[in-house]
Amino acid sequence: MRDRRWIRSWSGLVLALALVAGWAGSAGAECRIRMSTTTSTENSGLLARLLPPFEETWGCKVDVIAVGTGKALRLGANGDVDVVLVHARPAEDKFVAEGYGVNRRDVMHNDFVVLGPADDPAGVRGAGSAAEALRRIAKAEASFVSRGDDSGTHKKEKALWAAAGLEPGGAWYKEAGQGMGAVLRMADELGAYTLSDRGTYLAFREKLGLRIVFEGDPALANPYGIIAVNPARYPDANYEGAMCLIGYITGPRGQRIIKEFKKGGEQLFFPDAIPNP
Repeated sequence: MRDRRWIRSWSGLVLALALVAGWAGSAGAECRIRMSTTTSTENSGLLARLLPPFEETWGCKVDVIAVGTGKALRLGANGDVDVVLVHARPAEDKFVAEGYGVNRRDVMHNDFVVLGPADDPAGVRGAGSAAEALRRIAKAEASFVSRGDDSGTHKKEKALWAAAGLEPGGAWYKEAGQGMGAVLRMADELGAYTLSDRGTYLAFREKLGLRIVFEGDPALANPYGIIAVNPARYPDANYEGAMCLIGYITGPRGQRIIKEFKKGGEQLFFPDAIPNP
């Protein structure tokens, strides 16, 4: 199975290289690729490590718009970007099924964690599931800061509240409408609970008093995918550039950078296109 995944990933990279060979020689204009992505890929520092080698090798600038997954997909659906890198599989599948995107590829994964004050006033550490963790927070009416921005993290949080059989609300529940980094700082200042992707938390951990109070539930899985905007719908999209970037990120070099990216000695993301690059 691993060999077949390698062949598929390598074949995708070869295709991308063939595309870019024609693309690079077709025009003298400055090459730019517009990518919308979730804030976690930027806040964690991953993109600052991942993109420069691509830009240096191909002489093509990647313009990053880091927003919540929902907005990142809407930018793709409007034809305002060439490629999207996000983490909400049902929304990604819908984006492709409706004809906005093509050639979706698995990129990497990590997981979500429930964060809270070190003294854990709601007793979340004793929960048996992520849904139970949220039920304990709601029962205690302990402060909780939500992304509230239709991001992949917000979508996951809403799914967990639904699994808990609750619709959160009241003074204890605060919707920030902000990215993950801003929400972590807000929750820290308020002594509140929040849901975070592990990568962004590890990148910010040394500046926070928040601690992981619940983790490990399979419901907290957090896979990322990359999708080219459909050139049949948007002929002006830089499809060749998008496929070249996809080939790089899901190819051996990009996957190795993802695997080796660490903060405080801990790996933030785990490659999926080539699990052992």
